[in-house]
Amino acid sequence: MSDDAVTRILRRDPRFARAAYDFVRASLRRAVEMEPEPRHISPRELLEIIRDHARETFGALARTVLRDWGVTSTNDFGEIVFHLIEENEFGKSADDKLADFHDVFDFDAAFPTDLATMGEVRVHAPGDEWDDLDDDDAE
Repeated sequence: MSDDAVTRILRRDPRFARAAYDFVRASLRRAVEMEPEPRHISPRELLEIIRDHARETFGALARTVLRDWGVTSTNDFGEIVFHLIEENEFGKSADDKLADFHDVFDFDAAFPTDLATMGEVRVHAPGDEWDDLDDDDAE
């Protein structure tokens, strides 16, 4: 078996499936490719890309797939990102911290199991109340 970064991470902390790490890496690549100029992608921006990527890729099964991988909250994505940072797979700014991933959005709202309810989900600042955006709330 190859001793790649994810293999080393999984030996230390097997909570998340290899597929979760691959998905987060693919989401970051997607985020970087969307930018006209290279720049740092903030934790919140990365979470938005991950959310959109999961919804586009898995549709109504996104929550089920993520849970199967051991991912049930934005905190879990933060753990994955910081594991990859520890293995020098990702970089970070001096201001980035694991807490930046804490409860950024509600998983049930972000990944509904009914496609009809898959509207836009607002990313929240710490202390905000959970609230889905609908067309009437859009600015």
